[in-house]
Amino acid sequence: MLESKCYDAPRNLVLEQVHFYVRHGERTPVGARMTGPPANIPSVWPFCNIARQFKASVIGTRGTLESLEVLRVTEKKDGKSNDGECLYGELTDEGRRSSLKFGHAIRDIYVKKLGFLPDSIDANSGVAYFRSTYFPRTVETTQQIIHGLWPTNMFLNNSVPRIRMRHPSDENLMGNWAACPRYKELMASFEKAAADRWAPELEKLDNKISKYINGKPVRIDGRPRASGLLDTVRCAKAHGVTIPPEFEEPEVIDTIEKAVVAEWFDGYKDEEVRRLAQGRLLSELVVRLRNKAFNGDHDPLKLTLHGCHDTSLAGMAQTLDVFDGRQGDGLFSICEFVLTHSRSWPDFTAYISVELFRTPVPAPTGLSQKWISPPKPTHYVRLRYQNRSLRLPACSPVGNHLPGSPELCTLESFSRRVAELTPNDWDAECRSTSKVGAAKEIKGQGPSRSPG
Repeated sequence: MLESKCYDAPRNLVLEQVHFYVRHGERTPVGARMTGPPANIPSVWPFCNIARQFKASVIGTRGTLESLEVLRVTEKKDGKSNDGECLYGELTDEGRRSSLKFGHAIRDIYVKKLGFLPDSIDANSGVAYFRSTYFPRTVETTQQIIHGLWPTNMFLNNSVPRIRMRHPSDENLMGNWAACPRYKELMASFEKAAADRWAPELEKLDNKISKYINGKPVRIDGRPRASGLLDTVRCAKAHGVTIPPEFEEPEVIDTIEKAVVAEWFDGYKDEEVRRLAQGRLLSELVVRLRNKAFNGDHDPLKLTLHGCHDTSLAGMAQTLDVFDGRQGDGLFSICEFVLTHSRSWPDFTAYISVELFRTPVPAPTGLSQKWISPPKPTHYVRLRYQNRSLRLPACSPVGNHLPGSPELCTLESFSRRVAELTPNDWDAECRSTSKVGAAKEIKGQGPSRSPG
């Protein structure tokens, strides 16, 4: 979680722009797992009371826009319904609260502490940009963050913030194998390799875990999948739901998590996967950074906020070579140690921020300054994950970062690395290169997972 007390602004630099990529808040599992004895994980998750109170925009009898207050309920196939029951994969009340808190933290840092963002804002000013994937949990998370940052009464001139979403075929806030057959077949091959590699290690857990999954083995490609077990356990713990004691044992949960990390993210060590999964998103980021650096105050954009997934954050970190199992270089301050998990999986409302700084430009003095061009500022990019700055390997050589501050990458060196990751023609590079891959695409086969 973003914390104001853990934020330090670089000295002698001017903040120009900040970009947030935030995993959604706490949610329910995406499927029913371990619901029977002896695990007894609940099949009903009653954590959506606030989420069920909903105001819908409707057309009134006079053709004007009106607000309709409704209570949404989850109905069983027998017709019975329960107020406050969540759907699978739904943002819970706790997820809404933590997302709101995240918005408060942005306000504490960038409005109150730095004075970088305005106290109130016109949504049409171009100062802020909001986007989310098309999943309800990310959209609702983004809504809550906005409300924490700028409550409704702080939007000027009756303006309304826009949360942008893209069609599934155009989505780039997560690896989009649905629209990219080549990426899909690459990830399927890495998934199989991870399943083979980790089967012996996971087999050692069978005597402890199989009894909770109807005697089945614990495997990456099992039924249920190891990733599904991890998802259920993490969601349960986030909501105070009791889990089997074996899942509290470090050697058990660590082994499962390492196997699932290999399944989901080892593929991002491959340059082609990086290009197809993250290249377009990083390219859009660099365009915004460079526009701001070139245009200065003529470009009003100061903040972007993206509601996304665990796969978005870990995929970006792996692509930029800062995902090492602890999402950093292993050097933790007391603040970071307390506020972050030691495990590699991005937590609910985990974030990556990208900040653009510049060196200050001295004000002209004296008449001679009329004929002397002011020095051009140097721009730097800083990535942060969970309250700590990341050191990008591409920026480690001398000249690629601010001297003495390896976490402050020059915009030019950051842009060069992203250019290497950007597809020249994404659609062309996404075409399957094998008949087998094309057949899998036709049959709908490929990676057996969805974003978390």
